[in-house]
Amino acid sequence: MTTTDHRPGSAGGTDEPGPLHGGPDDDYSPERLAAMDATELDRLGARYDGVEVLHVDPAPAPGSRLEKQASRQVTLWFFLAGVFALAFLVVYVGSGWFLPTWRWRIDGSLWSDLYTPLVGLTMGLSLISVGIGLVLFVKKLLPHETAVQDKHDGSHFDRVTTAATLNGALTNSGLTRRKAMTRTLGFMGAAFGAMLIAPLGGMLKNPNTGNPLGTTLWADGVRIVRDDGTPIRPGDQEPGSLATVFPAVPGGHFSADSPLMLIRLRPEQMAEVQPRAGQEDFGYGDYVAYSKICTHAGCPVSLYEQETSRILCPCHQSQFDVTQGAKPIFGPATRSLPQLPIAVDDEGYFVARGDFPEPIGPSFWNIGRVS
Repeated sequence: MTTTDHRPGSAGGTDEPGPLHGGPDDDYSPERLAAMDATELDRLGARYDGVEVLHVDPAPAPGSRLEKQASRQVTLWFFLAGVFALAFLVVYVGSGWFLPTWRWRIDGSLWSDLYTPLVGLTMGLSLISVGIGLVLFVKKLLPHETAVQDKHDGSHFDRVTTAATLNGALTNSGLTRRKAMTRTLGFMGAAFGAMLIAPLGGMLKNPNTGNPLGTTLWADGVRIVRDDGTPIRPGDQEPGSLATVFPAVPGGHFSADSPLMLIRLRPEQMAEVQPRAGQEDFGYGDYVAYSKICTHAGCPVSLYEQETSRILCPCHQSQFDVTQGAKPIFGPATRSLPQLPIAVDDEGYFVARGDFPEPIGPSFWNIGRVS
């Protein structure tokens, strides 16, 4: 016996005549479908697709007070989304007006303190506004219906009628006649899209020009100051003491590679000093200055045992002899702490005579070499 499938919207799994042939493709040729308008195709497709509408809550009537009020609310939220996206762009891209372009660093200024919160706040508000606008649009401006549909195979008939249904949904949404909302959506889309791709702008310019890994904020004539910004004279420290100091430049207290240990040696230590070759004049009197960044893993070196002349890193227990150019004598560190050449300016305060002669930090700069 020959079986023919006549379920709505089904061609029996095939568009060609055969034992399982049947369905709307037999009744509606491509030419006949092309002659129908979108509304007819939408209704026809729903009927043949087996869609059963159980309940419908119509959208507000066009031009009604309720429709206008809802439309204004949705337009407002989409507009705010665009405004917040533009604000994000001003903060993110405009940071180049206040800080180096496409680069942000902590320099202690109010702008640097607010930069990250402002970036997060403006982007978050833009995303929230988009979400609220979409929710209001769906809840207040679209008709709500409950419908069920049997699953079936696709065919040319299904493709044509589905396209008409989608077009009909756009028409029923009212976007085509809500010009203010449509323009606002365009504005929001442009600003929102620019906000999402703006972070990629960081790839257009490499901030690491020159030799950022091999240089710090120290330079000739830069004054050495305490954490409160006060300068230091040679007689300010007691013999055998260590002070953590910083360069007196903007951001010096926050720079990760510039902290310095200013050590005043005791008289008996001075007799044991063996500076590294070429660095015999890096100290000033009984003062020496070494990088506070451990050459093993970059931890901050913060302990000094004046009785043994040892600088200790508490993280991995590396030890450096301050009388031998901060040479590592114990632990995993294999490179001496870089020494900063220091002097005294005309006012009697300590200053740097230049930058460190070698990169500071972990010993990958010259792995396996003990200096």
